[in-house]
Amino acid sequence: MVNAVIYGIIILLVLLNIVLILLYLSAKNNPYYVVYDEETKSALKRRVLSLKDELESELTEFDVEDWERTLEESIEEEVKKL
Repeated sequence: MVNAVIYGIIILLVLLNIVLILLYLSAKNNPYYVVYDEETKSALKRRVLSLKDELESELTEFDVEDWERTLEESIEEEVKKL
């Protein structure tokens, strides 16, 4: 009886190892993330920060009333075309 339990545990561990190996190979062939070197990471961070600053400056300069007026005019033009 003890031998059957030990053989069962061994078979279970072998199957678990096979599944883990398959998962490892799958993840190795299709990585979900990319590893960058430090220079590339810092360049990407600088680019993201500059885009963030640019967007924030555009938002502060954005005039909602002018946008609404332009939108209403374009809607009126489209209605006239119909």
